[in-house]
Amino acid sequence: MLLKAASVLRLPSRFQLPRCTRAFHAPTQALRAVAAPAVGAYAPNEGEHVLNSPSELARRISAKVLPKIPRPDVEKVVVVGSGGLSIGQAGEFDYSGSQALKALSEEGVEAVLINPNIATWQTSHQLASEVYFLPITSDYVAYVLEKERPDGILLTFGGQSALNVGIELDRMGVLERLGVKVLGTPIRTLEVSEDRDLFVQALKEIDIPVAQSTAVSSVNAALSAAETIGYPVILRSAFTLGGLGSGFAENPDELRDLAAKGLSLSPQVLIERSMKGWKELEYEVVRDAADNTIICCNMENFDPLGTHTGDSIVVAPSQTLPDDEYHMLRSAAIKVIRHLGVVGECNIQYALNPTSREYCVIEVNARLSRSSALASKATGYPLAYTAAKIALGHTLPELPNAVTKTTTACFEPSLDYIVTKIPKWDLAKFSSQVNREVGSAMKSVGEVMAIGRTFEESLQKAIRQVDPRWKGFEVYIEPEDLDTALTRPTDMRLFAIAYAMYNKNYTVDQVHELTKIDKWFLYKVDNIVQTHHALKAAGSIEKIDHELMSKAKRMGFADIQIADLVSSTEDVVRAARKSLGITPFVKRIDTLAAEYPAHTNYLYTTYNASEHDVEFDEHGTMVLGSGVYRIGSSVEFDWCAVTCARKLRDMGKRTIMINYNPETVSTDFDEADRLYFEELGFERVMDIYELEQSQGVIVSVGGQLPQNIALRLKNTGVKVLGTDPEQIDTAEDRHKFSSVLDSIGVDQPEWTEVTTLEAAKAFADKVEYPVLIRPSYVLSGAAMNVVYEESALEYNLSAAASVSPLHPVVITKFIDNAQEIDVDAVAHQGKLLVHAVSEHVENAGVHSGDATLVLPPFSLSTGDLSRLKTIAEKVAEAFEISGPFNMQIIKKPATDDEEAQLKVIECNLRASRSFPFVSKVLGHNFIDTATTAIVGQDVPEPVDIMSEQRDYTSIKVAQFSWTRLGGADPFLGVEMASTGEVASFGKDIYEAYWASLLSTTGFKVPKAGSGVLLGGDISKPEMATIAKRLIDLGFKIYCSSPVVEEFLNGVQYVAAKRIFFPTKDKRKLREVFDEYEISCVINLAKSRASSFTDEDYVARRNAVDFGLPLLNNARCADLFVESLARKIPQGGLQKYTEGRIPSEVRSWHEFVGQRV
Repeated sequence: MLLKAASVLRLPSRFQLPRCTRAFHAPTQALRAVAAPAVGAYAPNEGEHVLNSPSELARRISAKVLPKIPRPDVEKVVVVGSGGLSIGQAGEFDYSGSQALKALSEEGVEAVLINPNIATWQTSHQLASEVYFLPITSDYVAYVLEKERPDGILLTFGGQSALNVGIELDRMGVLERLGVKVLGTPIRTLEVSEDRDLFVQALKEIDIPVAQSTAVSSVNAALSAAETIGYPVILRSAFTLGGLGSGFAENPDELRDLAAKGLSLSPQVLIERSMKGWKELEYEVVRDAADNTIICCNMENFDPLGTHTGDSIVVAPSQTLPDDEYHMLRSAAIKVIRHLGVVGECNIQYALNPTSREYCVIEVNARLSRSSALASKATGYPLAYTAAKIALGHTLPELPNAVTKTTTACFEPSLDYIVTKIPKWDLAKFSSQVNREVGSAMKSVGEVMAIGRTFEESLQKAIRQVDPRWKGFEVYIEPEDLDTALTRPTDMRLFAIAYAMYNKNYTVDQVHELTKIDKWFLYKVDNIVQTHHALKAAGSIEKIDHELMSKAKRMGFADIQIADLVSSTEDVVRAARKSLGITPFVKRIDTLAAEYPAHTNYLYTTYNASEHDVEFDEHGTMVLGSGVYRIGSSVEFDWCAVTCARKLRDMGKRTIMINYNPETVSTDFDEADRLYFEELGFERVMDIYELEQSQGVIVSVGGQLPQNIALRLKNTGVKVLGTDPEQIDTAEDRHKFSSVLDSIGVDQPEWTEVTTLEAAKAFADKVEYPVLIRPSYVLSGAAMNVVYEESALEYNLSAAASVSPLHPVVITKFIDNAQEIDVDAVAHQGKLLVHAVSEHVENAGVHSGDATLVLPPFSLSTGDLSRLKTIAEKVAEAFEISGPFNMQIIKKPATDDEEAQLKVIECNLRASRSFPFVSKVLGHNFIDTATTAIVGQDVPEPVDIMSEQRDYTSIKVAQFSWTRLGGADPFLGVEMASTGEVASFGKDIYEAYWASLLSTTGFKVPKAGSGVLLGGDISKPEMATIAKRLIDLGFKIYCSSPVVEEFLNGVQYVAAKRIFFPTKDKRKLREVFDEYEISCVINLAKSRASSFTDEDYVARRNAVDFGLPLLNNARCADLFVESLARKIPQGGLQKYTEGRIPSEVRSWHEFVGQRV
């Protein structure tokens, strides 16, 4: 342990901290991590730092030798969150922010959180005393600081967004004027780590090699820099997240395009030497203000340099480094972090030449990052919690190790297992538009982490976690050009390696030559291949003996994978394996490789062991988590799982959480009595259920994944709590579901299931176009389409999807211009307990995950609301629901003689994506109620919270990641495309929409008097009203098509100018946008573009690429322009002005009137 008795910390004068005036331990809630009972009682005097130790002698001595560092005197601290989940900045900041808030509350510090992400656990009153659902921008954060007057601010727990805001607030002089201290890493260090030139200079001062780079701010300067360095080069944008706007260029033409795009996203880009093929490594470093520095974890990328670390398979701890290289990089890391002056946690990335000891630093993130979340979960060391404690002036020796509770935090974790992280991409959702190659800009939407005792075991576990359809390291793609598939990495390269080794008999050396992946990993992969061949050779389950079965399980083979190889079934293999006495062992992660007794129950299963680490005497209730974040299933289900587990604990029940997503709060070590960091497939859930002899399993709070195995669990004798899995199956099967609705008199659109194209055409002719087509059983509308004429129907059922007796297609009558409504509800034994009705701004046809939701609804009558409640009551009773459920209902426009028809289009017997939103907006926790209904204990009386009048509105807006998905068409349809969501409150729908839209990451408000590019379908009635409004507000209107020009100029008082619009030359287009000062694009196209030169597509895509606000839906554009009209007179387009706090800057509890 490093105790630097004599070290003196000198801080620059502007960062001198005032002496601490409070006693060492402010009266707080009991600390969770408590040292073993002390021998004697030595109470520290004021200002002393005391070793966390059970020995009084050690504490007395340490009080004399530990440096006396004044603690910042803070009573109220603002924590800046990270906003909506997007590619490059996802759930890991929910986890790190939540840990920071836990640490603050333990210290008795009042925490004020700014984060518009309503779906996350950190935006709950359990953690922060005040929550502001507002944009993460310097203006809004400044308004909150002015209103709340805190003593300190934490900037390192909200990703790049929070960091950029902090640097900007410092430049504006707001922090100094309001006397707000930056806690933890000082602003100057943040600036140095972010500004490439300063960073390179700083590392040169201590002789640490950095990737040679030149910072430039024009395309020509980029070209000349590349000439000096020599191609190939890599270009990166400064001050952006997850490699946004970066890429490799082999020649001047490629660089010219890259630089034009990069400079539109960031004022400065860096041109550096490319080191493709080198090893990429990462060290997580923790340092306190007394200069104690430890390395928490080191990680190695399976993929060589050239693939962004967020898109790489990562292994911890590193496997291929010899001891001297490990220590060379470790020493360099400590030297760099001390020199930069980081206080808290950060990570440092290296490139290492595999043939020599040459290395260089790629970057340092002086904040919590994606890899910090991974390192926390991989080692069990709570990095974010520790970083927050350090920011409050604690030093590592005096902090307890929160996991063992008997040792201090000043130790380096040692691991007796291996962790593999694999990213989750959802690129297939964007069909052929998106380039599937992965490079220096991150494209993955989530990640999984698997724990095993061998690389083979953890790799195969991780593959199954990424996608339940994959059974392990098997052949899932058969690339035509195999060598290209190996040399140019895509999201499926791992399976290209499988194809090469299984089908084409490539050797380890051949694969290494093409991929540059270290041979150590490839030999391990080859072990899996050989075991696969041995199983196949056995031929039948009876021929697999104890030795081979045991070897296969130790190599991470799943029962179903073995079943496929010997033409058997999973159940037969499971029974055979158990008859051979081969079952998994449960091991504990204790951060210290079992050298000290640990108290946590942070567990994983493995076949590479001989005994269990825990007794199975708790018989807890199992909560199945939501697995990997992907489009359609994200952090909102983690909120549901955490809320459910906490409620079960409050009800006096022991809890068991199963999840494998390192970015989540549910996988935090103290959220459940036992956490299994494990697969959510049938095999593993059964293993854990049988070992723990659990009281029951909850499958309705983790999204679709647990639902998929619910019926099978029940049929195997598992006690599934809540709604009967038979009913879940009925609701998922269209035929059964439809007949249930008919029997209770609930309306639904006409539909049929067809197995031939002819039948499809006949149905469409009968009900009239448009129709909605969808293949059976999909999550979040994969491969759904609205079709307006017969030719499109033919194309969609022949080229885009197959239709056959094996693949039936469901066709539904699509109701144009209908309103869509979401109903979230909870029932117990078929009786409705509570429900919420949210209304979509967009008309039906936009996936509910991408739609703009308004609550309380703004246009539904009391009569509509009572009819919707009746439908919810009927459905709850028909399916005998106990627990949460959600329905999507369409309201067909009313005609003269009849009221509007309400038709149910979908029903899920589980918690939905909007549960956290409705719970927080209405001030009623739907999951708490659902948990009581699921276990049938303390069930509350029914309440109708929709009948209460509210003087506020909240709007949920989807967060898209189009910038990341080069080429994708930013068009809203029945396929879900958003990666996250944000929501804000306001006194009316306009104020709420304004704040919510500004909360989406990267939204820039159009400048007063600037140009707006308007285009799309002129038959939309909103087109004329939007144009009129914009002209009234002083904007100039431009368009690219003669049709739109003629239409707009025919509208009274509107003048529109058609501009030259190059569809193939991005640079020329950029010049056109600059020339006309276009600062917003409104494009109301009817359908997705069919070609890359379609003018509407070019307008939408380039709005995204040039970082301009894009409104691609008529109803939303109308609402935005109306909100703009109301905000401009109030100064909505002006920057932050002292003393003028906008009316939407109110905390959650000020809006809702209670702390929920």
